[in-house]
Amino acid sequence: MANDLKSMTPKQLERLAKDIQREIENRSSKVRANAMKAAAKAAKEHGFDLTELLEAAPKKRGLKKRSAKKPPLPAKYKNPESPSQTWSGRGRQPDWFKQAVSTGKSPKDLLI
Repeated sequence: MANDLKSMTPKQLERLAKDIQREIENRSSKVRANAMKAAAKAAKEHGFDLTELLEAAPKKRGLKKRSAKKPPLPAKYKNPESPSQTWSGRGRQPDWFKQAVSTGKSPKDLLI
């Protein structure tokens, strides 16, 4: 049965959309019920009750809400050749820091 959507009224389209949504929900619940039956059967074959396994399973963590961006950390090190270049001491070491350490300077020498 093919529906000619272009010839349908808005009310008919809305009714069709509701019918489709209802059918999707019915099929999803049937699939879910079959999956639960299969899981219960598998648990039983291994000597467990499905509810026992579900209670022991680690809880799902919800999606983290993105909080406001954290403010940058205060600078801990500065480039002696260009004091405007600073580094907090976290994350990737800047090239100027690596170069200074490789030429014999101690990180303590670069502290602010």
